[in-house]
Amino acid sequence: MRRIREVIVVEGRYDKNALKQVVEATVVETGGFGVFNDRERLALLRRLAAERGLILLIDSDGAGFVIRNFLKGAIPKDKLKQAYIPDIYGKERRKAAPGKEGKLGVEGMSPQVLLSALERAGATFEDDDTVPVGGAPITKADLYSLGLSGGADSQSRRLALLKQLGLPERMTANALLEALNILYTREEFLALMDK
Repeated sequence: MRRIREVIVVEGRYDKNALKQVVEATVVETGGFGVFNDRERLALLRRLAAERGLILLIDSDGAGFVIRNFLKGAIPKDKLKQAYIPDIYGKERRKAAPGKEGKLGVEGMSPQVLLSALERAGATFEDDDTVPVGGAPITKADLYSLGLSGGADSQSRRLALLKQLGLPERMTANALLEALNILYTREEFLALMDK
């Protein structure tokens, strides 16, 4: 599985699941049109763009282009790459009927089509033996030892940390872990937690 440096932005969880089977990357969902009114999510996308760059991999239907155009206007152009999937008509396996326009979305694309779309967009593929800058990554064990997951008061501690860092309050422990590993080295994060 090939590793991609940029953060990939998709519409929903099924798109994310399909992509995670093809590449190793941080994948963030817009929540569909929810991104229009979610200031926290937009702020997170801007921070991720500044840190790693973003690749938009959004459905090729009309709704997808509305989301894509909104994000094109909200994210600096030099931090944004566009990945496009082809117009393939059909329906996804989990759906009873095709979408409004009858086109497959990201979740319905084959792994080869998704990989090709990312290559054409100019994704930065990293070697499998690349060590993240700053050494070891922040782990679930770190979150647990700091009381941010798995404990009686972990949810309230996590909410306080999310607020302190200016991250969306709805982030799960796993989503927080992904964001922390993009925004901080392990040493920076542990130093921040010692304060």
